[in-house]
Amino acid sequence: MSKHATDPATEAFVAHRNLLFTVAYEVLGSAADAEDILQETWLRWVDVDLAQVRDQRAYLVRITTRLSLNRLRTMTRRKEAYVGSWLPEPVLTTPDVAEDVELAESVSMALMLVLETLSPTERAVFVLREVFDVDYDEIAAAVDKSTAAVRQIAHRARRHVDARRPRKMVSQSETRAALESFQRALQSGDLQGVLDVLAPQIVFMADGGGVKQAALRPVIGADKVARYILGGTGKRGGRITTEPAVANGNPALVVRLNGEIDGVMAVRVEDARIIGLYYVRNPEKLTRVESETPLTLR
Repeated sequence: MSKHATDPATEAFVAHRNLLFTVAYEVLGSAADAEDILQETWLRWVDVDLAQVRDQRAYLVRITTRLSLNRLRTMTRRKEAYVGSWLPEPVLTTPDVAEDVELAESVSMALMLVLETLSPTERAVFVLREVFDVDYDEIAAAVDKSTAAVRQIAHRARRHVDARRPRKMVSQSETRAALESFQRALQSGDLQGVLDVLAPQIVFMADGGGVKQAALRPVIGADKVARYILGGTGKRGGRITTEPAVANGNPALVVRLNGEIDGVMAVRVEDARIIGLYYVRNPEKLTRVESETPLTLR
């Protein structure tokens, strides 16, 4: 962005940058790809005649959405060839994201995985409507559909997500308490302590991207998950440490091996127990966790 900071195009873009990043990230599930989309959005935005733009925010969201949809369709083919489970790229977020209950849920690892089951257009429509309350006419312009079609897509996507999203909202404090119990048991190698905080039907997913060792398929059940995790940490031949963080608007753990980042663990909690455990180890998805300051997202 070479234009001077007082330039109207720059000012508008900077004012809406966090929003545009979050739209792209929620559509794509990849912070690296979302950043690429922002660069492409900027390049298109500087060529726009601002005198012809009635609503700059809507116009920028439209550009970002169209670019994100194009990128998502190519990513879908990439994911089909992915080694093992694919998890969204974790991003560290500021405390204000956690305080916004709806935003925190929308970027949570659990809901981002539900969004993966939508078609590209359904996902874009759901994000714009349910997360950002964009009106149907604006969404129609962004996804190149009629307003009537967008209403139908939104209804279908909402029903699909509602059937798969967590049954009830859990407070940050409840999630944090379960994660702290898990962290203590993990650090001490306490099998029973780990079992006590896991729900019987827990699902564990790990993403190594074919680069780091990770379960190729989900591991289901408290006993299998506890033994897999404790067995895995014992085999890594170094000092494992964990530190609390806020990732994707929710309490998480950053795991380090001999001081170097090994992965990020996110959880879904129900009835004070962990029912979903997501461990991202793919180094390509961890560069922002190590180098970036926490994001505001809006």
